[in-house]
Amino acid sequence: MGYPTRPLPGRNEMMTAKPKVLVLTPPSLYQTLFSDEADARLRALADVTFNPEERNWSSEELAARISGYDAVVTGWGSPPFTDEVLDAADRLRLIAHSAGSIKKMLPPAVFQRGIAVTHAAAAIAPAVAEMTLTLILICLRRVHILDRLLKAGTPWREVKEQGMGQELAGNRVGVVGAGYTGRCVIQLLTALKAEVWVYDPYLPPSRAAELGVRKVELDELFAGCPIVTMQAPPTAETYHMVGSRQLQLLPDGAIFINTARSHTVDQDALLAELRTGRIQGALDVFDQEPLPSDSPFLQLDNVIVTPHVAGASVQARRRQGQIVVEELESFFADETLRYEVRLEMLETMA
Repeated sequence: MGYPTRPLPGRNEMMTAKPKVLVLTPPSLYQTLFSDEADARLRALADVTFNPEERNWSSEELAARISGYDAVVTGWGSPPFTDEVLDAADRLRLIAHSAGSIKKMLPPAVFQRGIAVTHAAAAIAPAVAEMTLTLILICLRRVHILDRLLKAGTPWREVKEQGMGQELAGNRVGVVGAGYTGRCVIQLLTALKAEVWVYDPYLPPSRAAELGVRKVELDELFAGCPIVTMQAPPTAETYHMVGSRQLQLLPDGAIFINTARSHTVDQDALLAELRTGRIQGALDVFDQEPLPSDSPFLQLDNVIVTPHVAGASVQARRRQGQIVVEELESFFADETLRYEVRLEMLETMA
């Protein structure tokens, strides 16, 4: 399925009655994120200036261009908002990030200067959750193993004898992290009648009850769940939160999924546990990306490897653009931002 084609964005004629918005995403990414409808709404709302180059600007280039704009739309690869950028941003009131992770781009000084921030992480979460569910089901039904055996010439009947899988319903799944994506994963799992345990120190017991999950400690989750999926953000607190001890607690035959960030898992410990053949793994994220062709993860038959695409769907990309436009419309109508990011939230965010 292709995306609608439009002329590459250019600067509108000056319309002083409208707020001025600077879009930093390169043209091809902009057209991926913003549908024709979203693009029309943005142009109707504001006097918009677009980045005409098929690359991201540097912080120095942004500092030279940002004066006079009320809002900036950022995206993957947008430059950090350095002091030089902020000093030049004489009218900036809102940064609307069209993706999820913002911490490397936006220092605390952005918030301390009273600039509002919003992001589109909620748009990506359903796609990551669906990919997570897909990987769980593939592992439960051993699809990857059966496919590999048949293609290698293993006799049909011999492969069929290895084809007894498991159902998700009634199985216990441990979800590490109950943010946007974790909650989407939980919703899918509970809809399919899985029992869900959750580790998230920031999840109130009342919210856990609303979600229909059991809140447990990390080691208890690994010891008690035959399926574990990582959905925690990369923060100082979550660095290598999962190591040898937790992985060795997994029961034999367990399934370990990571569609979040490799930051949260000691990769050496994970590789060592996977090499035993005792558990299955499905990994979408790695410390080094692109993954080197000689990576040992690529040599293991009990591991599914994908190239950091859990959040990549046509629908997710369109939702990202839609959220940005809706947040801009709300902000300039003096309405509450639905996905506002506040300074105190940064410690627990990517």
